[in-house]
Amino acid sequence: MLEKIEPEEHKIEIKRVEGEPTAAFKGASWSALLIGVTAYLIGLFNATMQLNEKGYYFAILVFGLYAAISLQKAVRDKDEGIPVTNIYYGISWLALVIAISLIAIGLYNAGSITLSEKGFYAMAFALSLFAAITVQKNIRDTQRARERE
Repeated sequence: MLEKIEPEEHKIEIKRVEGEPTAAFKGASWSALLIGVTAYLIGLFNATMQLNEKGYYFAILVFGLYAAISLQKAVRDKDEGIPVTNIYYGISWLALVIAISLIAIGLYNAGSITLSEKGFYAMAFALSLFAAITVQKNIRDTQRARERE
């Protein structure tokens, strides 16, 4: 005789804490970051430009992501009363402005790529920067909410 075994209902349920972003928002943020960075890198991999040009655009992406996250952290720290030196705050802004300027100047002067490719790189870069900021914000909000609990 076979017995019907009921599945155990011992799932660990992690409840969202007040102030923590929803799982959907976290997922959308991570997805946007992965899509932006992956699209940018696939575009670079398939591009017909020279290797030194590909390196330039790759370095700008990495620099831009770091600058955006650093600025978001500095702004958030200042807002929450965590000490941030003016020099670090200023350098964070300067780094982001430089990264955006370098991508704009590089794309403007790139004669070897079409206008549609330039738009593709610009949009993938912008999506990546925005998503990196959002992911960092979600991580910090989650940590902050869990610490309060």
